[in-house]
Amino acid sequence: MEKGLEQNAVELDSVSTYYYGEKRPALRDVTLRIPVGSLALIVGPNGAGKTTLLETILGLLKPRSGRIKVLGYNIPAEASKARALSSYLPQDFMKPPIEPFTAREVVAMGLASSSFSGRLLESGWKKVDRALELLGMMDHADKPFGKLSGGQQQKVLLARAIVREPKLLLLDEPFSAIDLETRSYIVGEIFPGLLRGGCTILLVSHDLDYSSMDADLVIRVVDGRVSQVIMRDAHATH
Repeated sequence: MEKGLEQNAVELDSVSTYYYGEKRPALRDVTLRIPVGSLALIVGPNGAGKTTLLETILGLLKPRSGRIKVLGYNIPAEASKARALSSYLPQDFMKPPIEPFTAREVVAMGLASSSFSGRLLESGWKKVDRALELLGMMDHADKPFGKLSGGQQQKVLLARAIVREPKLLLLDEPFSAIDLETRSYIVGEIFPGLLRGGCTILLVSHDLDYSSMDADLVIRVVDGRVSQVIMRDAHATH
């Protein structure tokens, strides 16, 4: 099948992943299918393996066994091709006050890698400003990123992730510092727009309140295993 026309954005078959030097797997025998254009909510307690799952999908961690395909590409062999079509917002996002870049420049970094010269044209800067506006951050566009609050930094980094117009968006605890009203707006307005455009979203959370989110799949990770997959309007599997 031609790349980009696959039914599933992410496929894992019997995948086990180990951190360097560890004898116990961080992920154990994970088999998973995430359809294109779906919102997948990944839940579980701290230390369950949720972040490890994202890093394995992106090819940042190499599986010791099993098979992974992301956007039609084999991981980790073709991870760079899959990552070029993906955006990742990691959990550890806070930057110190001395961070020299403005909020606008941080968002622009999401597009710089796709520019041959690393410099954005006017059309690129318009995309940057639209992303900032979408997240309600235009009034802070020229402020130093490190001087913004935790919630503001998180919104800027989400703008950087979506400005790339990714086919796959991976978000690790993206609302930890964001107020409830903004969270509801992102989930109710921004996410549906991305999904309609064909983006697949993987959202990690340990907060069980997110289980009420209108997700297509809820993937429960416990002790390095996928213990349950709940499909919308379907019975639980696993």
